[in-house]
Amino acid sequence: MSTLHRIEARILEPRYARGWHCLGPVAQYQDGKAHALDVFGTRLVAFQGEDGGLHVLDGYCPHMGADLSGGCVEGNAVRCPFHAWRWGADGVCDDIPYAKRIPPRARIKSWPTLLENNLLFVWNDPEGNPPIEEQRIPRIDACFDGQWSDWEVAELKIETNCRELIDNIADMAHFDTVHGTELDHFSNVFDRHIAIQHMRGRSARLSGDSELRTVATYFGPAYQITEMTGAMNGQPIESILLNCHVPIDLDSFTLRYGVLVRKVPGLSAEDNQAIAKAYVAQAQAAFFEDVAIWHSKVRVDNPLLCDGDGPVYQLRKWYEQFYTDVAGLGQELREPRSYTVLSREPV
Repeated sequence: MSTLHRIEARILEPRYARGWHCLGPVAQYQDGKAHALDVFGTRLVAFQGEDGGLHVLDGYCPHMGADLSGGCVEGNAVRCPFHAWRWGADGVCDDIPYAKRIPPRARIKSWPTLLENNLLFVWNDPEGNPPIEEQRIPRIDACFDGQWSDWEVAELKIETNCRELIDNIADMAHFDTVHGTELDHFSNVFDRHIAIQHMRGRSARLSGDSELRTVATYFGPAYQITEMTGAMNGQPIESILLNCHVPIDLDSFTLRYGVLVRKVPGLSAEDNQAIAKAYVAQAQAAFFEDVAIWHSKVRVDNPLLCDGDGPVYQLRKWYEQFYTDVAGLGQELREPRSYTVLSREPV
C-alpha cells in the first residue's frame, strides 16, 4: 500500500465570491471617461456621471455586442460606440437615435457600488442579492486625516486563482522562509465575514532592530487592511496596508497593493513624502516576493501540513462561505474561532 501523499485539486466551479471587491482609488475613475473592467469572467464598464456618482454596468451592449468602455459618457449614462444606444446608470437604455421605440427589454445590469476610504468598490453576488449591510466596508479615519500620506497603490495581474492569496492569512511558516521575518507571535480569528491575523516579530526590511507588529483583517473575501508598526533607519513608522484583489477569471486576478504612512512630526512635507515612498517600496518588495511563488506553484486542495503550520483548513472553511448560497450557510460561521500557532516573549 502506497504511503505517498498525492496532490488533489478539483475542477473549479465557474463562480466568484459574494462580497465587496475593490476597484482601486476613486480618483482614477473621475476623468469623465468610460473605463473597462475585466472582472468576474466578463467585461464591465465604470464611469462617473454628471451627478458625481461612480457607476458600474455590464460592459457589452446587448444590441450587437459592442464594448461600452469604448463609448462616451453623457450625463449619467454611457453611449455605445457601435450604434449609439445610450445606457443610463440604472442600466436602462434611454435613447436610440434611429429608433421610434426602445425595446422594453433594453436593460443591462447595474452593479451596486460603494465609495469608502477614497476607494471604489463593486458588489458581486452570484444569486443577485443586494449588498449585506453588516458587511459594509468600514471607514479608515487615516484616509481623511492630514497627518497621513495618501494611498500609494500598485496594480498587477496575478496568473493564478485568488485562493492562493487568501491562504496567506493562515500560512505562518512562509513569513520566515520567503520574507525573512522572525516571529514571536502568530494567531488567527475567524468571525462571520471577518478573518484576522495577529503577528509580532522582527523584519530587517520593515522594522530594523525594532519589533514589527501587524493586525491584518479581511473584511469579506477580497479586501484586507493591515495596521502595522515598524521602523526605517531607526525612525518608528506607523502604516496601513491595503491588499485587495478582483478575480479576472478562475485562473487570474488583479491585485492592488497600497500603503498609507503616518507623517513624522517635525519633518517637512517633502521629507515625509520621501519617507512614505521609501517605506512603500520596502513593503511592496516584501509582498511581491509572494507573487513570484504564486506564479509557479500549483493548486493543492489537500495540503500536507505539520504541527508548525497555521490553521489552513479552518481558513479555507471560512473562505468557502463566500462561494455558498446564503441559504446554505450554517450557524457555526457566527461563532468566533481563535487559533494561536505561536506565542512567546520577544528576546
